[in-house]
Amino acid sequence: MPDLQRVSLDEVVVPFQELEDPRSSINQLHPLVSVVVIALLAVLAGANGPTAIARWAALKEEFLVGVLDLPNGVPRKDVFRRVLMALKPGAFQACFANWLGSLRATAAAATDVEQPVLAVDGKSARRSHDRNHGLGALHSVSIWASEFGLSLGQVACAEESNEITAIPELLRLVDIKGAIITIDAMGTQKAIAAQVIEGEADYVLALKGNHETLHQAVIDEIDEQLEGDLAGAQELVTTEKGHGREEVRTYLQLPAPEGLPGFRQWKGLRSIGLVTSHCLREGKETMEVRYSISSLEVDVKRFARAVRGHWGIENSCHWSLDMTFREDESRLREQHLREDFAWLRRFALSLLKQHPGRQSLAMKRRSCGWSDAFLMEVVNGSTC
Repeated sequence: MPDLQRVSLDEVVVPFQELEDPRSSINQLHPLVSVVVIALLAVLAGANGPTAIARWAALKEEFLVGVLDLPNGVPRKDVFRRVLMALKPGAFQACFANWLGSLRATAAAATDVEQPVLAVDGKSARRSHDRNHGLGALHSVSIWASEFGLSLGQVACAEESNEITAIPELLRLVDIKGAIITIDAMGTQKAIAAQVIEGEADYVLALKGNHETLHQAVIDEIDEQLEGDLAGAQELVTTEKGHGREEVRTYLQLPAPEGLPGFRQWKGLRSIGLVTSHCLREGKETMEVRYSISSLEVDVKRFARAVRGHWGIENSCHWSLDMTFREDESRLREQHLREDFAWLRRFALSLLKQHPGRQSLAMKRRSCGWSDAFLMEVVNGSTC
């Protein structure tokens, strides 16, 4: 076995060495670190549940025994299931913090992005419910570093309406200093805005009917400015073509007037924004208008980057989880198991995004299953 594989997996096991083993010490045949690392490798290689992890491990036993501490061979399905059911999601996710920090630093250096956009949004795994046991579908809130292609954290909540309490917990898990935090209207809350500012970050928060008075006041202010000279405002128009559509987006950003309802209660509020999207697809035209409040000073290019970055969590993260990892079809229904697996998918997606190859995510994932060398490239963050 090449030395590169041993060195690479030696580095991979480090984040999990402090993870507390939830199993009884009786008849404990397989080291916890090895079980967890195999689970991550198998998810990268295409596994979507404990049975698939065990099958992949059995087929790759010679390789795995050569690079991991497996005195009794590879574990069976029940071992993976029991471990992923017992590991507390918060503690499990925390083990990835240093690894993610390293990936984030590397991505920041490669992209030369000084103020990254961290998009916060929720997603449901629709088939993960268990009505017989009163378990609703898993809904989790994630934070996605759009320019880096990294999932930095997730917090599960009972349903979409609970995002308001999940978002503050999520923001505490991640180093947000110097970033732009973007959140949909559900998370447009004064306490969340204050938390972002106190974390030395900026925010762009969407407005909808949940803040009807403020929403209408922002609409009225922008309409009034549009009829005047737009003092202090900046505008940017972009056009995108592809996949049979043409979309023209107009970004408008202007200073937030102190006369807005509750102005002083929104910590750090400096600007308001409007994004108008005209889309022409197959002869049909649609228009969408979005309003927001922000702590950013007026700089429409930066504002536009933040808005586009927020859309990235849907296009680059959620879409990939459903299409490449088939998350929406997952029938894992034990609470910790489905949460831990959701995080494994997000971290695996992040690793695949970091690989410099030009293949699609789906092809990269298949290649991880076909080639041990390619799998090690993805895990090690390099190419041979």
